[in-house]
Amino acid sequence: MSALLKLQHPGLRSQHATSEEYSAFTRQRPTVRSGDNLLKAFRRFIQHYPDLDQWCQLPLAERIGHTKPRAGKTYVSALARPYLYYLAMKGELSFDWHWIIGVRCHVLTVELLPPAVALFIRELVDEGVRLGYKPRSTTVKLSRIMKTLYLHYLVPAVTEITEEAIAAFEDALVSFGERPDLETFFDSDETYRQVAKQYRQAIYCLRLVLYHRGKIAVLPERPASRPKRVPLRPRMDALLDRYLWARRVQYARPATIAKIGCDVRRFIHWLSCEYPDIESFSQVTRDQVLSYSASLDTALSPQTARPLTVESKITRLSSLSVFFQDATAWGWEDAPLRPLLGARDLPKRPKRIPRYIPAEQLNKLLPAVRELVCPFQRAALIIARWSGARRSEIRNLDLDCLDAYPDGTARLRIPVGKGKRERLVPLHEEAAAAIRELQQLAVAVRGFRDDQTGAETRRLFVHRGLLISDSHLFETALERACTQAGLIDQDGRPMITAHRFRHTVGTELAEGGARLHTIMKMLGHTSTEMTLVYAHISDKAMAEDYQKVLGPGVELAGPLAEQLRTGVLPKESVEWLKQNFFKTELELGHCLRLPQEGPCECDLYLSCAKFVTTKVYAPRLRSRRLRELELIEDAISQGWEREVERHRCAARRIEQLLEELSEPFETIDEVSRRNNIQPPNVDCLDRTRD
Repeated sequence: MSALLKLQHPGLRSQHATSEEYSAFTRQRPTVRSGDNLLKAFRRFIQHYPDLDQWCQLPLAERIGHTKPRAGKTYVSALARPYLYYLAMKGELSFDWHWIIGVRCHVLTVELLPPAVALFIRELVDEGVRLGYKPRSTTVKLSRIMKTLYLHYLVPAVTEITEEAIAAFEDALVSFGERPDLETFFDSDETYRQVAKQYRQAIYCLRLVLYHRGKIAVLPERPASRPKRVPLRPRMDALLDRYLWARRVQYARPATIAKIGCDVRRFIHWLSCEYPDIESFSQVTRDQVLSYSASLDTALSPQTARPLTVESKITRLSSLSVFFQDATAWGWEDAPLRPLLGARDLPKRPKRIPRYIPAEQLNKLLPAVRELVCPFQRAALIIARWSGARRSEIRNLDLDCLDAYPDGTARLRIPVGKGKRERLVPLHEEAAAAIRELQQLAVAVRGFRDDQTGAETRRLFVHRGLLISDSHLFETALERACTQAGLIDQDGRPMITAHRFRHTVGTELAEGGARLHTIMKMLGHTSTEMTLVYAHISDKAMAEDYQKVLGPGVELAGPLAEQLRTGVLPKESVEWLKQNFFKTELELGHCLRLPQEGPCECDLYLSCAKFVTTKVYAPRLRSRRLRELELIEDAISQGWEREVERHRCAARRIEQLLEELSEPFETIDEVSRRNNIQPPNVDCLDRTRD
């Protein structure tokens, strides 16, 4: 046996079994095929290799052997594998990784496995089936990887397998693929890559089952479907990896770290094509960065094959700007000597009104959502519709996220997300019912570590022991629902995105008169500026207010009222009024002064020729008139004759507007009697007016 194997298993005898022992084993195991042939192979192997330690030191090709031609020492080694497995079962021989991998297919029946190993494999398979995997595929994967590990670690180490032991086999897969004589054991590199891929899939399945059994600490990641990325510029990649590690230590969101890494690597790739001589970020100039910025104007999105949007350009350049500023400020080697990109170099971010889902589209979409077959997809979209939560927040909902207010209204606990805070929001009964359905389908599994809090919690959207992906819950689900509802654009893509449900909830709350604080708490905003975007005037409200003033048959008062009724204004003036109507609102009406006339030069808009008001402002007009009467009385008591004149004119003008609107108002005597005060001196008022 090799020195490495002796160090790993110092108790192994490194001796052959006796003929009596092995023949007794073959007689007691009637299912072991061809007992006489096994004994012949055993005797021939001992004849060629009387010293087992010497066999372990032979080249790998001779130890693995082959069955064609049926002669020579390599044929003897291949034929003796059942005997070698027997030695492993007895705990007398352990195999190195390269021999295990090079054999490719190990015919290890239950009779050649220790009872403890066979029982452990059955327990792992049962756990995998309980998580939701198919029995056949789970049995194949777990049996293969556990038999492989058993041949190296033996009993009892294999039944107490650790992450370090699994990682050692993964390293062996890499080193075997780098052997110069690889084609001696496999037909081609591609054949070996397929074998290695099958091993890695089996390892992933084993790790997942061990995680939910509490044997390993970290949830495994799926095997990479793409080949490992080859660094284009090693020094640049090294600095970027160091930066991403630093941001991870700063507790930046994983999505933020991934986005910065992706955007900076795009810039590195562009540099390798345009400036192949540059090896470090310290050699990059500002002109080169600006050239990259200009190239984004003609770049295409890899997802849609269309030109990048302004938002995409801003995101890519912002990531690059933050990376340059931090790396330079931290004084790292190979970093730029000064920041190469600033805020003024970025495109201006357009301020867009949130795109909520119109009622007619929502009425078509929801029936299609309710008919989705997958309960997880159906529940995710219904929760998004009624809660306004973000996609990541819905995906990370805890299993016990639902409770109720004292009055019985369902209440949803949304986990810590982008806003770094947990929140409670009321929930529609339809969404609450969808959550209860998933709670009944839940299988008892180990919790998942929260990236934000570090706590391990059980989640709602779990299938086969894993968190369901965002794309399955939302993108795939909306594609199916929109196709069924006929909400597809001219390119065949869904017209609705998951985030528009969030905008719909915010818009509905704003239109319903919800307070700003309520909308903030419902959507999880951290500043009022984020919420004020939903406090815009909706299309419906805008149309109603416009019809109150500029619609047919409306009652108007003011110098401009007659021109609006008769339609003598030019078309361009009417269009300007439609677009700027809400900017012209004053205390008691609107000043419809056109831009070519310039702004008002004073605040006496009651006498302005462009002033117009409606019945909606009648309560304000009456209140303002009463205030003017109070000011008249105060001015009389002070002896301010000019003030009396000014307030009296304002009161008369308001009374005239109320009369034109056919709105009642109180006389001076009625106001005095209601307030139990002495009426003002009318003669004084008349003399002042004259």
